[in-house]
Amino acid sequence: MITLKPLTTSPDAQLRNLGWDWMLGTDTLPYLTNEVVVVRPDEADAYYEAANELFDMLVEAGQHVIDNNRFAELGIPANLIELIKLSWDDDRNLHLYGRFDFAGGIDGRPIKLLEFNADTATCLPETAVVQYAHLRANGLDESSQFNSVFETLTEQFRELRRLNNDLEPYLLLSAMRGFPEDDSNVALIGEAAREAGFGVQYDFIDNVEFSADQGIFRQNPQNGQFERMDYWFKLVPWEYIGEEEPELARILTEAVRRRLVVVLNPAYTLLFQSKYILKILWELFPNHPLLLQTETTPLTGKAYVEKVLFGREGANVRIVDADGRERQAVEGEYGDYPRIYQEYAELPTDRSGHSYQAGVFFAGEACGLGFRRGGLILDNGAGFIGHVVE
Repeated sequence: MITLKPLTTSPDAQLRNLGWDWMLGTDTLPYLTNEVVVVRPDEADAYYEAANELFDMLVEAGQHVIDNNRFAELGIPANLIELIKLSWDDDRNLHLYGRFDFAGGIDGRPIKLLEFNADTATCLPETAVVQYAHLRANGLDESSQFNSVFETLTEQFRELRRLNNDLEPYLLLSAMRGFPEDDSNVALIGEAAREAGFGVQYDFIDNVEFSADQGIFRQNPQNGQFERMDYWFKLVPWEYIGEEEPELARILTEAVRRRLVVVLNPAYTLLFQSKYILKILWELFPNHPLLLQTETTPLTGKAYVEKVLFGREGANVRIVDADGRERQAVEGEYGDYPRIYQEYAELPTDRSGHSYQAGVFFAGEACGLGFRRGGLILDNGAGFIGHVVE
């Protein structure tokens, strides 16, 4: 059973004191709970070690996919393969950050990898700042958390500058219109980049100008001039670019080849984002204690979860019991993608029956823990709940 600690004071005042007032909008905090999960120090250490080990395993799996030309199995659009290889072979294309989703890790349950949100992971503001401010607001030691997300992300940007000292440190951050949660995630990433010495600008992707032989530009609204940006962070999924914007995929391939821009996260993160990588991991590391059996056909004799290769936020997920009966299913817009079948891992629960899924951010190393709370299948209605290590 999950152990919860009540925190009665809202973090709003602390966020204002920290200068993070922009987090107080109606789309950022309404699902913050007034409790935190109690995590033991050894449990926090285990989450840290698991994420670090799994990232190394993912790198090995990614190299395997490239060496054996298994892109099609992962559902990767053919027009992105060249860009994936370009970015993979050039260490200057740093993977900025991602988030591991885990079952277990508390209440005596072993940590098991559910998936790695490598490309467009969200929950950054809640994990990096809101749960930290929540402890401060309630008079607790804010260091009593596994949480250095903002500092580690800032160091990633410093490393990017060191790796790419031939480029000017100007970063453009883009998301799609109409998703306020994405805007707040992008804003936090911009704060970390600014702390690392980048000049930072924001614009929606439909306002950005792309050129294969000149690079990426934004129009300065004050003087109307177009400004070239040497770095571009996009909170837009790579598979969407490959499938829906093939001309943009072509332009970005040429621009990266010519060293006109560094794109974050780089295209090779699609290797990790595809849930088929879970099957590759099981092939390469069978029965590894951090992994769940994953196949391309339904498992027999054990409960499993059916997932689509590029589903998000619990969409198109189905849980099937060992006897073949469907326990729960969620519809969604990703049903045309191929499916994988992953051994079912029970999530820890509280006295009210809520399920808890751990999220561990990785930015060069594991750097922060938070939990999502909801039902059997965690969808976009799930809440965020912080933690305290004690």
